[in-house]
Amino acid sequence: MKRKNFVFVQFFAFLFLALITGCKKEISNAPPALTTTAVTNITANSFTSGGTISSDGGAEVLTRGVCWGTSANPSPVNFKTTDGTGTGNFSSSATSLLPGTTYYLKAYAANNEGVAYGAELTVTTIAIAATIVTTAATNIGSTTVTSGGSISTDGGSAITARGVCWSILSNPSTAGPKTTDGTGPGNFTSTLDGLLPGTTYYLRAYAMNSVATVYGAQITVTTLAVPPTLTTTAVSEITSSTATSGGEISKDGGTAITARGVCWGTTPNPTIADNKTANGDGTGAFTSPITGLATGTTYYLRAYATNSAGTGYGAQTVFLSQGLCPETFTDIDGNVYHAVVIGTQTWMVENLKTTRYRNGDAIRYITGNTIWIWGSMGAYCWPKNDPVKYRADYGALYNWWAFTDSRNLAPEGWHVSTFEEWGVLSDYLGGSAVAGGKMKEVGTAHWPVTNTGATNESGFTAIPAGYRSDNDGLFYSGAAAFWWAKASYDWVCDFYINSSAVPLYRSYFPSFDLGGMNDGYSIRCVKD
Repeated sequence: MKRKNFVFVQFFAFLFLALITGCKKEISNAPPALTTTAVTNITANSFTSGGTISSDGGAEVLTRGVCWGTSANPSPVNFKTTDGTGTGNFSSSATSLLPGTTYYLKAYAANNEGVAYGAELTVTTIAIAATIVTTAATNIGSTTVTSGGSISTDGGSAITARGVCWSILSNPSTAGPKTTDGTGPGNFTSTLDGLLPGTTYYLRAYAMNSVATVYGAQITVTTLAVPPTLTTTAVSEITSSTATSGGEISKDGGTAITARGVCWGTTPNPTIADNKTANGDGTGAFTSPITGLATGTTYYLRAYATNSAGTGYGAQTVFLSQGLCPETFTDIDGNVYHAVVIGTQTWMVENLKTTRYRNGDAIRYITGNTIWIWGSMGAYCWPKNDPVKYRADYGALYNWWAFTDSRNLAPEGWHVSTFEEWGVLSDYLGGSAVAGGKMKEVGTAHWPVTNTGATNESGFTAIPAGYRSDNDGLFYSGAAAFWWAKASYDWVCDFYINSSAVPLYRSYFPSFDLGGMNDGYSIRCVKD
């Protein structure tokens, strides 16, 4: 009975097991289920994200993390983190990123069934300043230098300006002088100009983006020194052996002035190898007394200044030392004359006494009063019609017709004086109120006893030849001197120095005044 019961129980157990086994359904696995964690801790080169795996899909999660890239739908084939196994939450740190760059990212998890992803997010790393180095200076001149820079990264923000800035003080910035050399990263070349010679400058390359202006390392460069820049002072106080000039140094050329003064000689463009003064050092104005000049000589003069780079010169000026010139000259008749230098002019010392024009044609000689006043051609006479007494010292008296004749009364290399030249002479001697006395011969050998104010310091040596009248042909005023002088627009003028007064007077009248044309006056010539 017991054995029978045991067999029965075994049968039913077998039957139950068969039913259970026959009814069991086969279960299949799937990839994990997860979400992507919001991005935090964003920097220029990193961010933090992660994920939450809610289901392993029926199979163990073998790897998990975050993947990213610069285009949509990144995968672990791109950049990724690896942050353990299993389900649950995990945190991921993405590093070595580029500044100012937008990235796409997703959490991922993988089991034996495959890889699953959370939702795709985007993040933009923080932009930073660019990275730049300064190029060494080359092509160093007196006012220009070449430099530049190299921008290796733009910091994740577009380079909007780049170049080189400079100053005579350390750490120059874009607030001061600078070049502007395009945009974007890479190499660039900058030309610095408008610099001062012989000056040390600090310079740095710079680059601007939306974040900041950055600078490369500072370098120094010294421009080349040049000779000084200066002007020459007009020559004044000219005598037969002395004069005064000087100069003004506006720029030292970038290095100290060690010598300055004026140099002069008898040929153009004198240098410090010729005659010179020494008038200290430094910039600014200076005065140079000049001595040792030869009488009546033409000199060329320039101010000079010397520094370590060389010697600079001001503009050349020309002047004549006063006094009788050593050389004499003759007219076509062979009459010998002397010349005197007064200021910038060279004047004939004696009155003209030629009887022929420069081409050899004779000038009409008239002694009769009636013919003199009614003539209409060139003529001359001797004062008071006495050549024996007056010819040698006083010279001839000429009418306007002879004075203006195109055949020319003046000797070769000379010309009859002009109204303007008499004005220059008068002004040089201090003006009409005092010039006459400085032009009159001293003493009474030719002038009357009342030779007031005569000094003849100019060397002009005026003597009173008087004049012959166009009214009656008679001779008048043996106590005064009169000279013809050409004026513009065919006008003529007469000058005289009265023996009882110092002034030099000038008067004029139109050339169509026929009476005036037949006055007889002396003539002085001026060197061309």
